[in-house]
Amino acid sequence: MVGAVAAHPIGVHVGPGLTEDNELDAGGPLARAAEMDADGVQVFLADPQGWTAPRPRPDAEALQAGDVMVVVHAPYVLNVATTNNRIRIPSRKLLDKHAQAAAAIGARGMVVHGGHVLAKDDPAAGVDNWRKTFARQAESGGFAVPLLIENTAGGGNAMARDLEAIARLWEVVGEFGAGFVLDTCHAWAAGWDLGTAVDDVRAITGRVDLVHLNNSRDPAGSSRDRHAPLGDGEIPTELLVEVARAADCPVVLETPGDAASHAAEIELLRSALT
Repeated sequence: MVGAVAAHPIGVHVGPGLTEDNELDAGGPLARAAEMDADGVQVFLADPQGWTAPRPRPDAEALQAGDVMVVVHAPYVLNVATTNNRIRIPSRKLLDKHAQAAAAIGARGMVVHGGHVLAKDDPAAGVDNWRKTFARQAESGGFAVPLLIENTAGGGNAMARDLEAIARLWEVVGEFGAGFVLDTCHAWAAGWDLGTAVDDVRAITGRVDLVHLNNSRDPAGSSRDRHAPLGDGEIPTELLVEVARAADCPVVLETPGDAASHAAEIELLRSALT
């Protein structure tokens, strides 16, 4: 990630902070960051379960000019890996639009899930569709912000669930400078060893750009993506702290809770990582 605001910048996923008329609601993400004493925020720029293109934000200049780290998360519905043309082609187009909108607010990068292919498909088809996505975008100068591909919790045909699948994917996307997001809940659900996860990923990708530091409500290997607060889940809190320390990169909390609980989590992490 570019330009850290602290030795270990810690952000929180927050709501868009906009009304239906696209006006700021209670100060928007910057006010939320101040309320929690967070170094950064992660936001969606449109409905995460829809195909709506993002609108220009009224606080774009403030987000660009401020010292708060901004990360954008692409909608969950995007799947550039699939062989289904009705999903893949709109996904490519919308990914580009979200990247442009992310650049307009000064985002350091955009998180996107690795996606999956259909049960009948060879996963190699999904890998090649990712290659085509980056290659076609490169013809027009590349994405407006770095794309950060996130590991996922479940799905036998997923592009980024298993380390072996990530290795196959990185053979084609690594040359385009794709970044990587390590989600601890997803890794736990997929049965990874969190004690070695950072080293395991770096051995494949050469990088970990962002950590989604989330606890899990479910046992290891469950393939279930249900986040829990840092200190109240199946993953030992000390293990989560060690992942953040080993990654030595920005952290975003996607844990459930209110501003007070997130402020407490941030304080815990800052103290542990100092």
